[in-house]
Amino acid sequence: MREGENGTRKRRFCEKSQDVLPPNRQFKSRIFTMIFEDKRNLLELYNAVSGKHYEDPDLLTINTLDNAIYMAMRNDLSFLIDSRLSLYEHQSTYSPNLPLRFLLYIADLYSAMTRNENLYGRKKILIPPPQFLIFYNGEEEQPERRALKLSDMFGVEEEYHKLELEAVLLNINAGFNGELMKACHTLWEYAEYTKRVRKYAAEFPIEEAVERAIVECIREGILREFLAKNRTEAKKMSIYEYDQEKHIRQERETAWEEGHAEGRAEGRAEGEEELLLRMIMKKLEKGKSVPVIAGELEETEERIRGLMEKIT
Repeated sequence: MREGENGTRKRRFCEKSQDVLPPNRQFKSRIFTMIFEDKRNLLELYNAVSGKHYEDPDLLTINTLDNAIYMAMRNDLSFLIDSRLSLYEHQSTYSPNLPLRFLLYIADLYSAMTRNENLYGRKKILIPPPQFLIFYNGEEEQPERRALKLSDMFGVEEEYHKLELEAVLLNINAGFNGELMKACHTLWEYAEYTKRVRKYAAEFPIEEAVERAIVECIREGILREFLAKNRTEAKKMSIYEYDQEKHIRQERETAWEEGHAEGRAEGRAEGEEELLLRMIMKKLEKGKSVPVIAGELEETEERIRGLMEKIT
């Protein structure tokens, strides 16, 4: 596969980033990351989302953040190819704060890429344009495709945004983004494996649920090579991820119950809608935008706007 007319520039980007960040294995890898750290799988995924047809995995330069400068955060996957920088995240719980997290990641990556450049000089420094993708397979309802913008998090409205970052959320649950799943069979296998873990977790203890899912997937050829090779670590991480997801869900449920209790204590709880209206009003008073409120209350933006119309 030829690199194209900008081959020299592409090589320059790759050469500069070969030693961007040294590996640091103190962080727990997640199943998604473990699968797509394999360059063959990552190239398959990149081709599927970009419409490209690259064949040589060595064209990829992986430079995933692994030093957690900001609040012990670690991004899932970032890599260079085709003179572009791609940052991929997997999420099983929706968060409206992902654009800000992506901003921190990209700032750190650009800082590392240009650390030997003269940022105060007259010569323009070339940097690869970024793309931000979120692969979502949580149980909360989400659309097939959704744009998340940094400007949605701004505390005040502006006519023109001086800083913007847009990330695209792709729903990879069953029945969503069928063409993408066909184009990247490994992504479909990953989503199928996590679906089976959840299915069995509803019937059995999580350890047994994961073991059943692994045995079944290996037998049916789903992630067979990966699961056979990394069985112990994959099982451990699947249990960890499921427990983490469950913990987040329980925290949200607790917060919702506390909101109900607060409403009753104030003597103003006249049903779920009135409670929701009061919570929306409090968040509006703090200057929060509709997308942020919708994310925090786990409601659609359409419902939030509909309820806001009732506020006089």
